[in-house]
Amino acid sequence: MADITIAGIMRAGAFSPNHIGNDAAIFNLVADHLRKRGCVVNIYSEEQLIAGEVHESVVMNMCREQRSIMRLQAMENAGVLVINSGYGIENCTRERMTRILLGSNIPYPESLIVDTDQAIRKVMTDAGFTQCWIKRGDFHAMHKEDVSYVRHVEEAQEVLQEYFLRGIKRAVINRHLPGDLIKFYGVQGTPFFYWFYPFDEGHSKYGHEAINGHSRGIAFDKVHLMKICHDAADALDVKIYGGDCIVSPEGVIRIIDFNDWPSFAPCRVEAAPHIARCVLAAIKAHKDK
Repeated sequence: MADITIAGIMRAGAFSPNHIGNDAAIFNLVADHLRKRGCVVNIYSEEQLIAGEVHESVVMNMCREQRSIMRLQAMENAGVLVINSGYGIENCTRERMTRILLGSNIPYPESLIVDTDQAIRKVMTDAGFTQCWIKRGDFHAMHKEDVSYVRHVEEAQEVLQEYFLRGIKRAVINRHLPGDLIKFYGVQGTPFFYWFYPFDEGHSKYGHEAINGHSRGIAFDKVHLMKICHDAADALDVKIYGGDCIVSPEGVIRIIDFNDWPSFAPCRVEAAPHIARCVLAAIKAHKDK
């Protein structure tokens, strides 16, 4: 692999809320594994990518900045191999993700997609929504308020008004699902898949895990969990992924969030060699085209 040079683009700190160190740790571990296999890995910031300083023919990245995503997509269109794809990263923004997962028959909560200046009492009442989650529809979460739990329609309207005043034009409203909250991590094309109960382990980004609280150990099909997560990754065009799901009291699994290249914080040592293998396999497939 000595003839392979890879550009590694680190995630900007603004898009690693409460996880800057964890995001850097998994990325650097993967870069080390690739170097051990003879690859040259040059590390760049998102700012350097946006400035046009990245010229390698293979790019692995944790980008989230909108201009970075546009730059990655332009590079892909020009024949550069990008992992995760800039198009896949964009697919993980809330509105696009909701449309794609529901359109692909991936188990997902009932959802409404609304304008933030919209009066929503009727639409929520007609849909039978009370407790729900409101999420900015246009982009990845950067602040705790970008994902808000509400208990009734009046509170939902207040959150939407706050989004509107912040310049956020679209929002996704997910019906709240009671049950066990599970966090998962996976790498496409490899056997790696890891899941755990985040609240029980004290793993949190914004503290939202407390809404569902401690797990009850509801029985569910582990093979089915892995399948729907892999199916979601395929639908969204993301190779290195993570997210959250809810297991209902009846054992029904639904994905509630899906992320491109998360921190893998509880399993980064185990995940890193599999991510490196995924990158190398993608490079080989790209060369064989």
